[in-house]
Amino acid sequence: MTESPTAAVQAARRQLAARLRKIRTEAGLTATELARRLDWYPSKVSRIEHARTPPAIADIRVWCAACGADNAVEDLVASAQSADSMYMEWRRLQKTGLRHLQESRAELYDRTRLFRVYCSTVIPGLLQTPAYAAALLESISRFHNTPNDVTEAVEARMKRSRVLYTNGNRFSVLVEESVLQYQIGDTETMAGQLGYLLTLMSLPSVSLGVIPFSAPRPTWPLETFNVFDDARVHVELLSAAVKITAPSEVEQYVRASKTMAGMAVYGSAARELITEAITHLG
Repeated sequence: MTESPTAAVQAARRQLAARLRKIRTEAGLTATELARRLDWYPSKVSRIEHARTPPAIADIRVWCAACGADNAVEDLVASAQSADSMYMEWRRLQKTGLRHLQESRAELYDRTRLFRVYCSTVIPGLLQTPAYAAALLESISRFHNTPNDVTEAVEARMKRSRVLYTNGNRFSVLVEESVLQYQIGDTETMAGQLGYLLTLMSLPSVSLGVIPFSAPRPTWPLETFNVFDDARVHVELLSAAVKITAPSEVEQYVRASKTMAGMAVYGSAARELITEAITHLG
């Protein structure tokens, strides 16, 4: 496996190494004793524990078996796989344009039943109007210098948003109040988008919370993320998309979502903030 160019991946690999080292020490084994049990050179144990060599899946399984920690295998395997696939640069994802990226996630959205969404920068994609999505995707295409297929990408995004109306789906959506203030597109586009949020709030499947500027914060504003059925997380950075599937890491985002949900206002209080943002336009 090649070394990742990103600090995020390296941090994930160091965390995995630390967890393997803890399993060994809790089993009362020295690195030399573990190597002897596995018929490895001691240097291999050292390289894995210092994150110099990422462990293979088979290495994780025999390591845990030798330490009597079989119950930790699946989470560690998921962490290892996540560390290798978690980071994908936007320039690679968008090299053929934005439409393909929108379509590539359609299957995931179709099979998901519980969506947890937190946005600190823009209106969530599922809740965007065509005009807002076009303005946003146009700026993304321009910034990343991707082939301009914004019209097709917007159509794909709108098609993906039909999951809002699928029976049995649930959407727990949180936005910072600042998202209501950031103007994407012209005034008409922004007014239409905010008005659409008011409409979507009437859907029984959608819980839309707004975290006010004045809300006491037990946790800080985070990067935008989406949690799918509490089993997979997508985090959006400027340069890349991060996919997280390790259960212990997914749980952190679920917990963060629940914590921030307690900071948000809903119903009439949320409507008041959205309406106030509309009145401040122009």
